[in-house]
Amino acid sequence: MSTATTTKLVLKGGEWLVKESSAFDTFIPENFNEEQLMIRDMCKQFLASEIYPALDRIDDLEPGLMKSLVAKAGEQGLLSVSFPEEYGGLGKDFITSTIVNEYLGAGHSFSVAVAAHTGIGTLPILYFGTPEQKQKYIPKLINGEWAGAYGLTEPNSGSDALGAKTTAKLSADGKHYLLNGQKCWITNGGFAQVYTVFAKVDGDKFTGFIVERGTEGFTQGPEEHKMGIKGSSTVQLYFQDCKVPVENVLGEIGKGHKIAFNILNIGRLKLAAAALGGAKMALTDTVEYARTREQFKQPISNFGAIKHKLAEAAIKIFVGESALYRTAKWIDDKEHELLSSGKPGNEALLGGAEEYAIECAMLKVYGSEVLDFVVDEGVQVHGGNGFSAEYNISRAYRDSRINRIYEGTNEINRLLTLDMTLKRAMGGRLDLMGPAMAVQKELMSIPDFSAEDEAPFTKEKKLVANFKKAILMVSGAAVQKLMMKIENEQEVLMNIADMAIETFNAESVLLRVMKMADQQGEAASSNNLDIMRTYLYDAADKINKSGKDAVNSFSDGDEQRMILMGLKRFTKAEPFNSKEARRRIADKMITEGKYCY
Repeated sequence: MSTATTTKLVLKGGEWLVKESSAFDTFIPENFNEEQLMIRDMCKQFLASEIYPALDRIDDLEPGLMKSLVAKAGEQGLLSVSFPEEYGGLGKDFITSTIVNEYLGAGHSFSVAVAAHTGIGTLPILYFGTPEQKQKYIPKLINGEWAGAYGLTEPNSGSDALGAKTTAKLSADGKHYLLNGQKCWITNGGFAQVYTVFAKVDGDKFTGFIVERGTEGFTQGPEEHKMGIKGSSTVQLYFQDCKVPVENVLGEIGKGHKIAFNILNIGRLKLAAAALGGAKMALTDTVEYARTREQFKQPISNFGAIKHKLAEAAIKIFVGESALYRTAKWIDDKEHELLSSGKPGNEALLGGAEEYAIECAMLKVYGSEVLDFVVDEGVQVHGGNGFSAEYNISRAYRDSRINRIYEGTNEINRLLTLDMTLKRAMGGRLDLMGPAMAVQKELMSIPDFSAEDEAPFTKEKKLVANFKKAILMVSGAAVQKLMMKIENEQEVLMNIADMAIETFNAESVLLRVMKMADQQGEAASSNNLDIMRTYLYDAADKINKSGKDAVNSFSDGDEQRMILMGLKRFTKAEPFNSKEARRRIADKMITEGKYCY
């Protein structure tokens, strides 16, 4: 059955929870155009020729090496993909820039340097700089001549970014701001020429500044010795009456939070992209090893326990990629909508990212945890060799761990997922009340046992719709019971966030496979059907568990029993042989010798 429709369905941020999405309108990686495929291949070739042969030298922090590699990437146009043509950029869309982040994401420490440079190191100036600031800095940043860095975190302010202690005071002659304070964990800090630094003017006005290397009163500490991403330059920055010209104030005085938080929305999605790129590389390494490593006179890839691990990694990557590009297209569409309404380019992309900030937070959590899972299981498949520095999986394992911490810890992002959703509902941007009331009414009614529609994917669509009802039921009951106390019940909020992440992913992979089946036929996408059905089957149990944990912590008696009965009803999946599905998923990779979905 065709999924084609004539009317494009446009969902606002968070609306996927209460409205049905169209497979026809969903962007999937199988729809990359020729130019996007070419740019993807350029990224892969750059890593193969420039980065992989130098990984040990990069991790040893060879002086000047990372800076020269970033410059080489600039020469090949890989830094300028998403930047406006007026500054020397290629002016490509948000999906294309996401592709670059994903496929350069397999470059270990180099990926971190490039992502920081093109993201938090450059975007604040592009989006919030004056015309003069943009003309001065952007061309040199996107051609790789200069490198960028971002100074927000301090020794005593991480997740609480606005608790920063660095101060800025206007000089007596009114020509400079004098910065005093300290920043830590500054990626690219050891070789950047341009830094976006945040400080409080007059003690309370959180403000952004552009600080150049060599500015009087600005020094840096030695390179940090880290558990992973060892080749990424990470230093502390020190400001002692650092003289920053008044023309280097970034944005408005006292409005630095707008810069910090808006940039994080984009950064979270792009971190998810890079993590998935790294996961694909790690899984390919693991598949190759499993095919060649023999035990008991046969390759270990023949064993069911190994196949299970390979398949589970592939499922998680494919699902994450489905959610990633679905969201990237939404942001891209919103950007174009805002541009057509007369918004300037910088405001348009920021507006798109802000609209889908909930989805960006969920992607960051899921993408970083997928990578952690894939490299951990990769080490396990490698056995003792996985613990040896001679095998790249050990580097991937160490490098992965940071992703659950920066761009907002995963705990913060889980809390933000619910916080932003509830605030939008209370502010009238998202109608949760109507659908939640409908779910309550359904719970009081007799279940519908009539014969189901035999159309393709009917059962899967119903299951995902029920997942959404489970979220509305549990979150509605939690808000009703806990009221204003809910913000202090972080465990409950994170339980519901996990339900939301699983459901958004389940719907994203279902829509992708529906569209693939429509375009390629079910037979051509049989392995992808296995991936989708296995994920949905497992998601039902995960959503049920998270929901039960939440409900049991704030309700009791008849109310508790009724909600738990509803939860069981909404997370009931039909029996499914996931073992055989996983074997089929793994066998395809084993045959091809790589992650191939």
